[in-house]
Amino acid sequence: MLYRRIRKAEFIERPNRFIARVRIDGRMEEVHVKNTGRCRELLAKGCTVYLEKSDNPARRTEYDLVAVEKVRSGKANLLVNMDSQIPNAAVEEWLRRGELFSADAVIKREYTYGASRFDFCIEDNGRISFLEVKGVTLEYDGVAFFPDAPTERGLKHINELIKAHRAGFGAYVLFVIQMKDISEFRPNDVTHKAFGDALRRAQTEGVELLAYDCIVTPESIAIDKPVRIITERCDELEKIIM
Repeated sequence: MLYRRIRKAEFIERPNRFIARVRIDGRMEEVHVKNTGRCRELLAKGCTVYLEKSDNPARRTEYDLVAVEKVRSGKANLLVNMDSQIPNAAVEEWLRRGELFSADAVIKREYTYGASRFDFCIEDNGRISFLEVKGVTLEYDGVAFFPDAPTERGLKHINELIKAHRAGFGAYVLFVIQMKDISEFRPNDVTHKAFGDALRRAQTEGVELLAYDCIVTPESIAIDKPVRIITERCDELEKIIM
């Protein structure tokens, strides 16, 4: 997925979850944040962020904040895409290349089944599968975690996928880790234990769990390599991510 008209800026503050104040070309500017998560570990005062200029001249904000250089102690900065709207588009590109299903698979977006609307419905070789996408921006020391805030919607999707699998459908959860330099993925039980429990239950039930990292530049994001998933609860997790 490609962005257009990207500008580099300095992050100053985030007065609310929708707005950030940045310094661009020496002036202060309010920009729209395309991620309503906490992102406290990403948006540190003075860090470098990347903005996409909007095509809508009537908007209150001229730019969207789409990526950030995460500052890491003793390591090089890590470029993280934090646009919560882009993972589904990147996954659709990836699916249409035949990466998970065949190149002839019929792919539908935003498909309602039961009480949930899944990100994708895929019909391939006579079988229907549902796939739910979760964008991941939370990272500590090379380990990616989801969620970064409690997600009742995500919990509902996991439980609906379990029901769909029991009914004979294919069922997938794909964690799109919006960065590179990741060794493994874990559920964030500290932030939302119920989600972690549901994910482990889904794995036991036969729902397929996938995690992939991404090649990220200020102008683009593309799904790249599979990442190992560890669902077991970690007693030291609170010390790691708090």
